[in-house]
Amino acid sequence: MKILDVQKDGVIDGTVAFGRATYNEAIKSLVPLIDKTEFQRKLQDKKFYSKLERDIVEGCVMPPITVAFVTENVLDNAVDIERFVNENVKKSFVLDGIQRLNTLHRASEEFEFDEDYNIYINFILCNSIEKLLYRMITLNNGQRPMTPRHQVEIMIANAFDFHELGLNVVAEKDANISAARKAFKKADIIQAYLAFMADSPVVDNKKIIEEKMDELLVGKIMAVEPTKYKSSFKSFVKILAVVQNDQDALKWLKVTNNLVGFAAGAKHSIDEIVGMDAEEFGRCIGEFDSAFADFNPSRIKVGKYRRELVYEYFKNFKEYRHMDSNELLEKFSELTIND
Repeated sequence: MKILDVQKDGVIDGTVAFGRATYNEAIKSLVPLIDKTEFQRKLQDKKFYSKLERDIVEGCVMPPITVAFVTENVLDNAVDIERFVNENVKKSFVLDGIQRLNTLHRASEEFEFDEDYNIYINFILCNSIEKLLYRMITLNNGQRPMTPRHQVEIMIANAFDFHELGLNVVAEKDANISAARKAFKKADIIQAYLAFMADSPVVDNKKIIEEKMDELLVGKIMAVEPTKYKSSFKSFVKILAVVQNDQDALKWLKVTNNLVGFAAGAKHSIDEIVGMDAEEFGRCIGEFDSAFADFNPSRIKVGKYRRELVYEYFKNFKEYRHMDSNELLEKFSELTIND
């Protein structure tokens, strides 16, 4: 694969290299990325891309695909990037163009075509998963099959080794087995990631149709400058790995509303929270729950209040962490008096 030009992306503080590969090179090096994990975006029905398949055989030039690398290496020239890309392509993943690559692969198996024809590739090199997710959403927004949740699934699957980070995450289908009792549901981690990225605990609402909710969610994520916060979701996961060692804390965190509110709030206070051990975290959420228990459940929407107040608590953790339940209740009462 050849690199033709290099450009700095000032929004995500990364590097974009514009390259090309022959169809043959793409089939060997990039098509395997499609099946990299079980969470990868599901391939669309063949009929949707049959026209592109025929066009490939007839010699069309496909729109560029986008391939991403998460790396701390600072590379800014074509020679070094070309070497890096070819040596590390197995560690990359496809941000945009999975369907085109799959169609190319299918065409290679079913028809004869010029394998030396070129496919063009945008390689994004960036040191932050969150910045790549921001870029992924800008690439895929408007393509209905690719919802924000699908995009986060891909990002989580390719960029996080939860076992290595000390967290056990299981798919919904495995959630009832004995080993999953101490694990987090993948669906909840996805919700937490969306809340972290959107800077909001409101990432789901069953009263709003899914398509509109996705549109609102994309709007929230797009409104957050990707370089605004120093925190990363990886740092948040590491915190989860520590505080889950308290049994009461683990039970608390496995409640979706708590986890989502915590993720959105922790983004603002990561430096304050990162030094906590499991015992201290357990004490803090104990005070929170004691205060929350004094709200009249018949007069509030319990889930909504819990999610939003957990967000408020951890967003301003430096202010709240040493308060007892009565002091917290007074604060929460002031915040919700007009609700």
